[in-house]
Amino acid sequence: MIVDDNERFLAVARDRLVRDGMDVVGTATSQKEALQLAEELHPDVVLVDISLGTESGFEVTRRLVADFPDLASRVVLISTRDQDDFAELIAASPAAGFLPKNLLSGRAVCDLVPAGDC
Repeated sequence: MIVDDNERFLAVARDRLVRDGMDVVGTATSQKEALQLAEELHPDVVLVDISLGTESGFEVTRRLVADFPDLASRVVLISTRDQDDFAELIAASPAAGFLPKNLLSGRAVCDLVPAGDC
């Protein structure tokens, strides 16, 4: 599942991941939608943009893991910004890691989450 407020990026990311052999079960543009879809779809992995318009991807990540403990270590933060800009927040979050959007691929996602979850 991918959570991002940019519809164009959602389409590009979905296409890229599908070409890499991943199933993208859903996309969300807000925290509310992400929580609802996570409950309905039970995704193996969730990609969450750090900046979701007026919402924080860090808060979305915290809520996803709090509401769905099985997502612990299976949420990956993504952004167009540099990882160093958010290093402390990323380290303090329950996310499995961080991926720059320009390096997004199925392999990169699978390298961050526990084997078997991807």
